[in-house]
Amino acid sequence: MDQISKTNAPVLENFWMPFTANRQFKAAPRLLAGADGMYYADIDGNQVLDGTAGLWCCNAGHGRRRIAHAVERQLATLDYAPTFQMGHPVAFDFAAKLAANAPGGPDAKLDRIFFTGSGSESVDTALKIAIAYQRAIGQGTRTRIIGREKGYHGVGFGGISVGGLVNNRRVFPQIPADHMRHTLDVERNAFSKGLPAHGVELADDLERLVQLHGAETIAAVIVEPMSGSAGVILPPKGYLEKLRVIADKYGILLIFDEVITGFGRLGTPFAVNYFGVVPDLVTTAKGLTNGAIPMGAVFASRKIHDGLMVGPDNAIELFHGYTYSGHPVACAAGLATMEIYEEEGLLTRAADLADYWQEALHSLKGLPHVVDIRNLGLVGAVELAPRAIAPGARAYDVFVDCFNKGLLIRVTGDIIALSPPLIVEKDQIDTIVSTIGDALKRAA
Repeated sequence: MDQISKTNAPVLENFWMPFTANRQFKAAPRLLAGADGMYYADIDGNQVLDGTAGLWCCNAGHGRRRIAHAVERQLATLDYAPTFQMGHPVAFDFAAKLAANAPGGPDAKLDRIFFTGSGSESVDTALKIAIAYQRAIGQGTRTRIIGREKGYHGVGFGGISVGGLVNNRRVFPQIPADHMRHTLDVERNAFSKGLPAHGVELADDLERLVQLHGAETIAAVIVEPMSGSAGVILPPKGYLEKLRVIADKYGILLIFDEVITGFGRLGTPFAVNYFGVVPDLVTTAKGLTNGAIPMGAVFASRKIHDGLMVGPDNAIELFHGYTYSGHPVACAAGLATMEIYEEEGLLTRAADLADYWQEALHSLKGLPHVVDIRNLGLVGAVELAPRAIAPGARAYDVFVDCFNKGLLIRVTGDIIALSPPLIVEKDQIDTIVSTIGDALKRAA
């Protein structure tokens, strides 16, 4: 990577940064200027090991030339084409490629693809499809969606309504929704390796909400198979299976938000494959294009898709879409990404590293302030005890310390979240863990 000079530092005032304490950041900025493989380069040319795959999205690592060349070729051939009453071959090619690798395999029949521009758009799309489907089959009173506390489903009005992170919801109006309890139980499940043993009964919250609202009002329930942005919250053993049974009992659709877990993060192509639980809709983004071009996709079951293919042949079946649905350049990036995943075995590589990753992470047990460690596939979390008068400050200090020592991690509250690119090697796992361990020892 070419060294970047401080003289190239940009003016900082104009960019209103997302999910950032802007004044704090701009007083002491951390600027990334290049990336290759497992590493970023900061503005001074220093290497920074990527412990988070960007924002959970660069699963194949950075600087993949195949993706860059595919994007360049597509821009030179067809930079943009509409998909409203029109089409272009690349969108159909990419949809066919995704269908051949759809969640759950051929038997799940989750092979009807609606393209979006992001994970947030994928969630709002899935919610609208669920409500539209219920109406199409004569269940028009089903307009309520059930989410879960601590769930994160993007930042659209639908996503914040079904999401359960209070700061994302506090000042905004919302659609009709209610929430099951989250499954984080540090008291009973602290330092679990893999799925926690306790908490399957929390799936019964869906039964409780049916009794409260009436099944005839509920269109769907949406959950992340593994909650990432809330701090790597894992489902208890049997929890997702039980949700599927309850949803079927009452005619409620089940939506898996796999924006994070999709494309190899758990050691299988999707969490659907890992858990063996087949939902009706699956939302994806992030790893779909390796983060190179913004894009999302909703995988719908044939039952849902075909249920909306009614009325006259010339009638629009779903009044929904985006200017950039199936953008040709994004599709080209996605096709190249899928080729890399397949040729390098990245959709299952996390399974080979999972045990090593697990033992490395759990070696941090006993260090100052560590109250829990959680892991699944190539995902991990280290939860810290908060400072009495400054929740979140301790983890933030560890975050800054690690960055200054050449490691990028994520923090949410007092939880350190980790999700390295799927190309990570064991010695890089060792570096991630040792750097965090040293920072924890320095944290007050």
